[in-house]
Amino acid sequence: MRLIALLVVLALIGAACSGAESSPADPGDGTVAGMLVASDVERGDPQAPESDVDRVAMSQREFAADLYGRLSPTGNLVFSPVSVYTALAMAYTGAASTTAAEMASMLGANLGSADFHAAMNVLDQALAARNREATEFEGAIELSIANSLWGQEGMEFEPEFLDLLARDYGSGMRVVDFIEAAAREEARQAINAWVAGETNDRIDELLQDGVLDSMVRLVLVNAVYLNAAWQTPFDEAATSDQSFTLLDGSERSVPTMSQELTLPYATDSGWQAIRLPYAGNELGMLIVVPEAGEFEEVANRLADGLLDEVSESVSASAVRLDLPKFEIRSQIGLIPALQSMGLDEATSERADFSGMTGAKDLFISDVIHEAWISADEAGTEAAAATAVMMSLTAAPLEPIVLSIDRPFLFALEDIETGSVLFMGRVVDPGA
Repeated sequence: MRLIALLVVLALIGAACSGAESSPADPGDGTVAGMLVASDVERGDPQAPESDVDRVAMSQREFAADLYGRLSPTGNLVFSPVSVYTALAMAYTGAASTTAAEMASMLGANLGSADFHAAMNVLDQALAARNREATEFEGAIELSIANSLWGQEGMEFEPEFLDLLARDYGSGMRVVDFIEAAAREEARQAINAWVAGETNDRIDELLQDGVLDSMVRLVLVNAVYLNAAWQTPFDEAATSDQSFTLLDGSERSVPTMSQELTLPYATDSGWQAIRLPYAGNELGMLIVVPEAGEFEEVANRLADGLLDEVSESVSASAVRLDLPKFEIRSQIGLIPALQSMGLDEATSERADFSGMTGAKDLFISDVIHEAWISADEAGTEAAAATAVMMSLTAAPLEPIVLSIDRPFLFALEDIETGSVLFMGRVVDPGA
């Protein structure tokens, strides 16, 4: 059975977006590939009780720790928990029945649907407000956040679904054609170009060749770009090659930044930690350093709330810090990890995403995540994208045309036994 794909794409660090434009796709006169179809639903000042916002923020942290423990245990890794969480939250807007309950459970969304999405809106726009210009004393924070929908010409989506995404996730609809091969490639390039533009070209080919096929009908995209200066930049002259011990005990020489400053610091059984703040002290990189030989044991404690434990225990201390410069890129298929976290029905043909199109015909068929991060003397630059692909469980097939306009044979048979009850031919039906 052929499957119609619905692709949901989102990105790193922050979770949400700007601008609110959404509308059922309409290929009316004048529309072109990638054309934005405006909506009268705007993203206003988000309103949600502080208790709801705190609850969703805590759910995001728990989701982050849980997902980390289910990803590949070897090699460098970077991923955006908020991106993945937000991508699934956007899919959750169109879920119904037991599928909605399953997704709410995995997201830790112990609120009514409307309250959950309103709280997500508050969190998203709080991140968007972290932008700051450089001053005489501190560097800049650049955090751009955007969402959009890319819909198949002529395909209608539920107005409530589109309005909710516009109101609480700031997404808008762009009209494209995924069916015809040349147009589909143009759509892929347009989406990639949009993501690249929103991530300073750090994610330049989110949708690789072959990801889209003629059955794709919708792509939801979130792109986030972060370029944050340290509150106290490192002096490049103090950077030198220093020894770094790998997990297997071997050593390698790596460029390492150094400085002495006052930082939030904590230590406990098996680890030391600091929070390295960015300009404005609204964002920070929490770094947990396990003692030699205890990396896996400490990492396993993430699922038990280690991040909260560390975050709550740090206090100002004089620190001589040596931090390796690093640059990491990861691309991860997340379906196995998410299924192990409870995303079962939503990834099967039993799924109910009727809130999207009005029919119980969509299921999550794949989730792809790509992230990139670089840290140097000046600060941190990061970007990522998440693609949540969804497919129709029973795509209608194009009918085969058989016009019986010439002589034909016939046989009336008993299907089970094969006995032929009547047989003949028709050469002139009007005789």
